[in-house]
Amino acid sequence: MGYIRGLFALILVVIVLLIGCVWHFLTLLVGLADPSLRDRLRYGYVHLAVKLVWIFAGGPTTVIGLDRVPMDRTCVFVGNHRSIMDILAIVACMKKPVGFIAKQELEKVPLLRMQMLDIKCLFLDRQDARKGLKTILTAIEYVKSGWNMFVFPEGTRNKVEGTLLEFHAGSFKIATKPGVPLVPVTLVNTGDLLEDHFPRPKRVPVIIEFGEPIETEGMDRKQQKVLPDQVRDLIQETYDRNSRTLFGKTA
Repeated sequence: MGYIRGLFALILVVIVLLIGCVWHFLTLLVGLADPSLRDRLRYGYVHLAVKLVWIFAGGPTTVIGLDRVPMDRTCVFVGNHRSIMDILAIVACMKKPVGFIAKQELEKVPLLRMQMLDIKCLFLDRQDARKGLKTILTAIEYVKSGWNMFVFPEGTRNKVEGTLLEFHAGSFKIATKPGVPLVPVTLVNTGDLLEDHFPRPKRVPVIIEFGEPIETEGMDRKQQKVLPDQVRDLIQETYDRNSRTLFGKTA
């Protein structure tokens, strides 16, 4: 049954990517008159398409703290990363447009690349420090222009449930340089959707919790230096608490 569901989800993904390709070119005309409307239309399609895919490919999702996210201010979101499904989970539940810092390999998938660029995703080359810095600087400009960004500061998917990798400090400059609120996001059990038993997907419960925004405006260097560890500890604590809710103990 899991393989059939997985095949159906894959076919659905291909369909929404093909439709998204058509939508991309249709909105080019809109962009000639109103670029901001073009961006809203593109994100609106991606948001609806991802919600549809999540119904079939995701699991029962409990979202906590979405009301903590400031709707009238640009934000940077940082979260733990266990699954390729994490981006789908976030887009499906978000109420405001958001782009992602994604791994460079995703840029090589043509239709997916187009849809990700449509919501202002950026692709990070983890092997080239100069290119990586350029990506961070571009993300900072996106935030300054009013576009929300989401980054996974571990830099790669963590393969061990219940643990967090080191948080890279460079990711936090996307929030501290423009001085916008930083919102910690904790995802629990997304690895069990697919990665833990690839290629057979499972429908398992997932918890996503948005933490209280951390104001970065006016932070001095000392505060900025400890921020990655502070946020990592906060996400780990939230993960452990929500893991006990799901499993009765820390995963």
